[in-house]
Amino acid sequence: MDTVYALSTAQGKSGVAVIRVSGPQSLSAAQALCGDIPPFRQASLRILRDPDGKRLDEALVLTFPKDGSFTGEDVVELQTHGSIAGVSSVLTALSAMDTLRPADPGEFTRRALENGRLDLTQVEGLADLIDAETEAQRRQAMRVLSGDLGKRAEIWRQKLIRAAALLEATIDFADEEVPVDVSPEVSELVSDVILSLDAEIKGVDHAERIRAGFEVAIIGAPNVGKSTLLNALAGREAAITSEYAGTTRDVIEVRMDLGGLPVTLLDTAGLRESDDVVETMGIDRARQRAGVADLRVFLVEKGKTPDFAIGPDDIVLNAKADLLSDKANAVSGQTGFGISQLVDQIASILKTRTAGIGVATRLRHQHAMVRGRDALTSMMSLLPQGEDTADIAAEELRTAIRSLDSLVGRVDIENVLDEIFASFCLGK
Repeated sequence: MDTVYALSTAQGKSGVAVIRVSGPQSLSAAQALCGDIPPFRQASLRILRDPDGKRLDEALVLTFPKDGSFTGEDVVELQTHGSIAGVSSVLTALSAMDTLRPADPGEFTRRALENGRLDLTQVEGLADLIDAETEAQRRQAMRVLSGDLGKRAEIWRQKLIRAAALLEATIDFADEEVPVDVSPEVSELVSDVILSLDAEIKGVDHAERIRAGFEVAIIGAPNVGKSTLLNALAGREAAITSEYAGTTRDVIEVRMDLGGLPVTLLDTAGLRESDDVVETMGIDRARQRAGVADLRVFLVEKGKTPDFAIGPDDIVLNAKADLLSDKANAVSGQTGFGISQLVDQIASILKTRTAGIGVATRLRHQHAMVRGRDALTSMMSLLPQGEDTADIAAEELRTAIRSLDSLVGRVDIENVLDEIFASFCLGK
């Protein structure tokens, strides 16, 4: 493969910049810049020079062997001073080397995948970790990056390979000395996988919400204090407020961290009947967004009920607590009364929903697992019919294995044959 290089830290001025070089010529490239290089897995300070011997920078040089690097190739990292001009001079020197080229976006991670250092789910976990804005997102990304889903997929895979091997043996080697009835063991293996898949599939939707963020809609009648409450929660003037009803015409979104969870707060148009065409459009949009939001916070005048269907977890609060003598179950964006309790309540409800998530976090994972589970369910319906449907049942098993292999970016059918030959010693 080509030897590639790139700036691995953010563009712009910084205290330290890391330039990464990966590939078969990475060590020789480093030698061209600084002469002798430190041994693998050691760091040493070196002077970097251009081909004419002019000093470019003083950098900490680290070298990694291919069996111990991120990409699975020999890697050199140059920790230079983070000046824009200094980094540019080192990149220019690297670009002048015939054996090197600039890395494409994501190429280091792609090489890690191709060289078996990461599976596909870990690549996704790394991307999520880089994008993580809240503690919940960080924790979830770290679970995926650590390979938990890949390990679970490998357990499923081994059970299904064993089941497939048993079925294949009864089909292809019926005259050999193999178990007469393999269906009990096959049924047990497949049932275990189906149960595990079902549990993971159920948790994906909430895990996906942690990745993308929950939506919490603030809804109520006009001039009930929704925009003021949004501004109080956001800590800034995100929405225009006024004494006149109908100020908010469109949905205003503010993304924030609530109790470690990513939440987008929605300030919506006041719900009422209106002859104003634009306001009516805003009200329709408010109803649509509120209907699909993960949670709704209703602001109502004391003694009134919301003009909207209330979900089991939805929060109903009396508006404008600063004007009420009885402040029970009330909130005020104007004075801040009840804000901290509202934040805690929202966070508690959303955390309860995320309590059952597993290690699968993306819709891609869910689709792959659903395909695998459906194939296994079909296979289980065929299993009692015996040899007449054994071929079809075995194919459904192979379909399930391929679907689950797609989780980690691997599709491999040779292991089925390996299991047959190793387990049954058929000598074929």
